[in-house]
Amino acid sequence: MVVLLLAISNFINAQSVLGDWNGAIEVQGMQLRLVFHITEDGEKLKATMDSPDQGANGISVQEVVLDGKELTIEMPNIGMKYTATLNDVGTEIEGIFKQGPMSLPLKMTREKIEKKELVRPQEPKTFDYGQEEVKFENSKGGHVLAGTLTTPPGGKFEEVVVLITGSGPQDRNEELIGHKPFLVLSDHFTKRGVAVLRYDDRGVAESTGTFKGSTSRDFADDVNAAVSFLKKRKDMAGKKIGLCGHSEGGMIAPIVASENNDVDFIVLLAGPGIKIPELMMLQTDKISEAEGVDSESRKANTKITKQVFNFMYDHSEMSKDDLRKGLTEILSEGFEMLPAEEKEGESKEKFIEDQLGMMLDDWFLYFMQFDPATYLSKVTCPVLAINGELDLQVTSKENLEGIRNSLAKAGNKNVTIKEFKGLNHLFQKAETGAPSEYAKIEETFNEEAMKFVSDWILGM
Repeated sequence: MVVLLLAISNFINAQSVLGDWNGAIEVQGMQLRLVFHITEDGEKLKATMDSPDQGANGISVQEVVLDGKELTIEMPNIGMKYTATLNDVGTEIEGIFKQGPMSLPLKMTREKIEKKELVRPQEPKTFDYGQEEVKFENSKGGHVLAGTLTTPPGGKFEEVVVLITGSGPQDRNEELIGHKPFLVLSDHFTKRGVAVLRYDDRGVAESTGTFKGSTSRDFADDVNAAVSFLKKRKDMAGKKIGLCGHSEGGMIAPIVASENNDVDFIVLLAGPGIKIPELMMLQTDKISEAEGVDSESRKANTKITKQVFNFMYDHSEMSKDDLRKGLTEILSEGFEMLPAEEKEGESKEKFIEDQLGMMLDDWFLYFMQFDPATYLSKVTCPVLAINGELDLQVTSKENLEGIRNSLAKAGNKNVTIKEFKGLNHLFQKAETGAPSEYAKIEETFNEEAMKFVSDWILGM
């Protein structure tokens, strides 16, 4: 009799969990909606997942298990696992959503969740100046870059700026976590009398080519192609051409400026000024602290990452096979040092392979073995370098000082360096500078900082 009642209970629970379930997690301050579609396949459950805010629907779920009221949904191919409990009346599922290092609470119900509209007051609605859709070729890379060239009202200007995006595949607006910094920045510059060229990264949006496998050196070639394109235009004859790079873009601008005499000035927005392993150590620890990671985890992570980053930097001539061997040894020891909760549900082998997949990527290798001083110490054109006091990704004090010292070695006396109080890596007014704040802040790019930059350009 007990066995029969248990079977009936499991049947009722299985019927209760069928159908569509809607929920949302918060990732870096942004809402990310998730939908599970659970159905029956004989005596088994199956499911698909939608991620509407990422434009992904019908993603196959590898495993769905309901044990009593305990539900487990797993997608090992993307490192995702959702463990939750079905309530007594079958109207809610509540539990923990895990993907990679991320572990977040997730409640799901039958009710569809509407997308939250983001408030971005600085994004321009009208464009009272010239806009031209342009394309130019990087003959070295064999691809075509697409962008927008904006010119001040009346076509009168003396300076034109090429905007260079930060890390990761980004479009001409440098769109990230609900903000479009380069759209806001180009609008400000153009209205103040500076022409602007912004373009989609290779392999992104309307630009051809392949992003994956490309390095910062390759992206510098794209910038050179942009400068060459401007130099050939009749309406740019006699104009000063400048580069304005954000984050990794602030690392790429000095590469180009140190080698290309057609560059008249550069602006570094939160650009690196110290060796990248040192920068990444500071970034990792400060962000972890700001996001509430406990001291034990931070201490273990710091020891592992320091060994990894220094090994990569010190062995720039080593083959990938030899790098793999050395990194595997470090990561194997590092895994054992991790707190128990971080190792839960993950094998050492998977941990190592996941890490190696990122570390042995061509972009990451070039990045980790990079010293900004190599190029900054050869830049002789005018330079403006600014940073936010609360920047946790490219810390202000250390990197601005590094930029200052390297430019001094170049004998460059036309240098302006400024730190802005209370601004983060995106040049927003922030409370802590943590990346999780970025999307929550309505401001896209601080007006005072933008004016300081445009004043400098116009005052040269």
